[in-house]
Amino acid sequence: MKVTFDKIASATKNARVPREALLTDDIPVVEGQVVAVKVRGAKSVYNTLEDVHGRMIPLNDGDVIAGVLGTRRALRGYAGVLPDSVAPGDFLDVLNLGGVIGKCTSANIELGPPLKAEVLGGVLAFPTLGERVGIPASIKQNAIEWAGALAHSAPVVYVAGTCMNAGKTFACGEIIRHLVRGGRRVAAGKLTGVSLLRDTLSMTDLGAFKSLFFGDAGVVSTTDAVSVPVAKGILNALNAEEPDCLVIELGDGILGEYGVQAILADPELMAAGAVHVLCANDPVAAWGAVELYKAKYGKCPDIISGPATDNGVGRDFIESKLGVKAVNARLEREKLGAAVEAALFAGPGSDRSPGTAPEEHGTGARVAA
Repeated sequence: MKVTFDKIASATKNARVPREALLTDDIPVVEGQVVAVKVRGAKSVYNTLEDVHGRMIPLNDGDVIAGVLGTRRALRGYAGVLPDSVAPGDFLDVLNLGGVIGKCTSANIELGPPLKAEVLGGVLAFPTLGERVGIPASIKQNAIEWAGALAHSAPVVYVAGTCMNAGKTFACGEIIRHLVRGGRRVAAGKLTGVSLLRDTLSMTDLGAFKSLFFGDAGVVSTTDAVSVPVAKGILNALNAEEPDCLVIELGDGILGEYGVQAILADPELMAAGAVHVLCANDPVAAWGAVELYKAKYGKCPDIISGPATDNGVGRDFIESKLGVKAVNARLEREKLGAAVEAALFAGPGSDRSPGTAPEEHGTGARVAA
């Protein structure tokens, strides 16, 4: 069977899916397999798809799209799993804006049920020129290699959050913008989450000369089982371009299910971290995150960003009770960038090493954005 796609989802990027493709009824039920589906139904919210260029385009009933099989575990989005089997005629769900297709197990009340996707078949790839027998297309094709070890690295700014929508990507962008305007050669990346180009494209728009995310390593949705080797592969690829520093987002939350905790617990990855930025939704989240960092990882965030610092009430709490200086990414963007830059490129005379906890709770103010 041959199809012409109306839309090709960004999650398929590695597979380089053509507008016209041949399909197979034999569909491996593996994350990252590219499938052709027909949209069934319509929605007034969460009804767009990010294409391979990063454009958000509306989905309409009857659209034929190329997506990828995958899972999702999002607190403020859809949760879904791979089905036991996939065959033409099956009905699955569109789990995210990047075109991840799976079986929805839980929907967010604000989004309503996900759009249905009728499976048409698996997309075939023809990687060898002139070869007439195709193979199932997968985003593992043309993927960055995972790594068991981190090569020599430029200093890294890690930006983590207490939850989704905590301001991580915005903080990354402001940090990148400041560093680039100061003459720094900045590379950027996103190590965890579910497939979507939007965040790393934003990093490039704000000045990063190169940005990568886990999808470039052939991963639809990260977990504790894969996040560390994927992260090391991405950092190795970025460091090969000889940046002055890296600005790296850890998608989702520090207690989520996308593998952030495994990264924070990895000695090699943490040794490369010169600055740790934390984005918190509220004062309780900021307090809990600082306690978690100290108890589990033996460090304290250098910078806390997000809604917890949106006004003086939150900033005063963070500074007086947590011993962390608060700088809001939206209201004090230059101050945030300057604080990160100072910590990144601190000279030998600096009175502390970034990422180390104060000797006593409530002393040694740190930067919170």
